[in-house]
Amino acid sequence: MKQSQPNTIRWGIIGLGNIAHKFAQDLLTVADAQLYAVASRSQKKASEFAELYSAIKSYGSYNALAIDKNIDAVYIATPHALHKDNTLLCLNNGIAVLCEKPFAMNAKEVDEMIRCAKANNTLLMEALWTRFLPHYQFVINKVKENTLGTLVKMEASFGFFRSIDYNSRLFNKSLGGGSLLDIGIYPIFAALSILGKPKTIDAKATFFDNGADSSCDMVFNYENNVIAHLKCSLLEDLPTEAIFYCEKGIIKINKQFHCPSTVSIIIDGKEELLDFNYHTIGYNFEIEHFNALINQGKSESPIMSFNFSKKLIAIIDDVRSIINLKYQ
Repeated sequence: MKQSQPNTIRWGIIGLGNIAHKFAQDLLTVADAQLYAVASRSQKKASEFAELYSAIKSYGSYNALAIDKNIDAVYIATPHALHKDNTLLCLNNGIAVLCEKPFAMNAKEVDEMIRCAKANNTLLMEALWTRFLPHYQFVINKVKENTLGTLVKMEASFGFFRSIDYNSRLFNKSLGGGSLLDIGIYPIFAALSILGKPKTIDAKATFFDNGADSSCDMVFNYENNVIAHLKCSLLEDLPTEAIFYCEKGIIKINKQFHCPSTVSIIIDGKEELLDFNYHTIGYNFEIEHFNALINQGKSESPIMSFNFSKKLIAIIDDVRSIINLKYQ
């Protein structure tokens, strides 16, 4: 680990698409963080990104960034299929890695990444930002407190319509495109974080002409007849809410549940709306957590632990097997 005392964490970003822009904007709001370097396969794109967010260095290759000894942490925002190789590159150069979700394409790749992090004694965490958002932390605690009684059912969806473009990463099966890995991971994450791993899974999917999944409906079955109804789609706009039905009331994370949002508590038909007064896009919360882990000399997050990420990708692999979705 490069940093053992609290001070400014020098960040790099690999992959400079839309989500990298959001991450960089929020990185600038974190007091103990500095955007030090960015990397793209295009030097022009890297230079433009660096100028926009005042990064000190810009690189036209990922390897050039990975060997920069001044970088403490890197955020990997490349397409899903590249996550494993990009993560291993940075870990083997002693750089702490915050890798965008999904962690990798399958459980085998995730295991390899975790083994590499342990071998290098270097911090690695899946960047599932929702887990660190205050409204989501509130809901997890609210459900666990049982103040509204036992949870009996949950529903979560994530869907939007996009015109088909097989040249786009979102639809490119070889890059992990399709609804399940890109957005279905959020409803699955919600079920796992609240209810744990399901006893059984039922799933059905539709597909684009290139074999990428266009939508997926899932039912997770738990003990005591508790059920989670989950859905993702690139064919239609869905509510994109997470709703938790308890014995004495309902807890609802309003649209878009995975982003900074409001929470409704509904008891006997009366709704109380909770506003968490967000002033950022929301990525700053996971950045602050990651910075704290580095300054504490940690190699694993207690919140987004290796065990949690392994369970998450294992469930996704199970769904893929049920719907016969293969990437290679």
